[in-house]
Amino acid sequence: MSESYWTVAEPATARFEVQGSEFIGHVAPAETVEAAEAFYEEICEQYADATHNVPAYRVRASPFREYSSDDAEPSGSAGKPALNVLQQREVENVVAVVTRYYGGTNLGVGGLARSYSRAVKQGVDAAGVVESLPHERFSITVTYDDSGSVRSLLESAAVDFEADYEAKVTFAVRVPTAEGSDLRDRVRSTTSGRADIDTHR
Repeated sequence: MSESYWTVAEPATARFEVQGSEFIGHVAPAETVEAAEAFYEEICEQYADATHNVPAYRVRASPFREYSSDDAEPSGSAGKPALNVLQQREVENVVAVVTRYYGGTNLGVGGLARSYSRAVKQGVDAAGVVESLPHERFSITVTYDDSGSVRSLLESAAVDFEADYEAKVTFAVRVPTAEGSDLRDRVRSTTSGRADIDTHR
């Protein structure tokens, strides 16, 4: 799982109507199953009055995870077509949720499948597809005396991180997997081994 892969660049939505039914395709990056399911729950809360909220995701977990649900639409008419789009576009670490407001006209299984597919396709197009490298996360906890040098090191390495200043300073770091080990070695060297490094597997 060390090779690069395709994913979406950012969250996006696409909406259209089919015979009175409104479809809204929500697409977002998701690096974990938990993140994908949290996004789904967020959409369900935001669109609690919708007739259906249909999820589909593909996540580079171990093992690789794919999931979809019809959310009470006719079997095979919603979740599978949504997931098929993600498979055909070969995007990973991505979650899609299609919200439907029923418009009074039954679309049939074929019409539903086309509409759910279209919502995900347009959502992916709006989000943009980009090439990405696998990332890992770890935390670095240091005293205030060492925090400045660690922060400077992380900034110069141009990695994503968040700093939490409490009794000690904890940096939550996200780094390409291929660079993780070297960066941890540099942190240990910079702090003369005083940093407490916790890797999240």
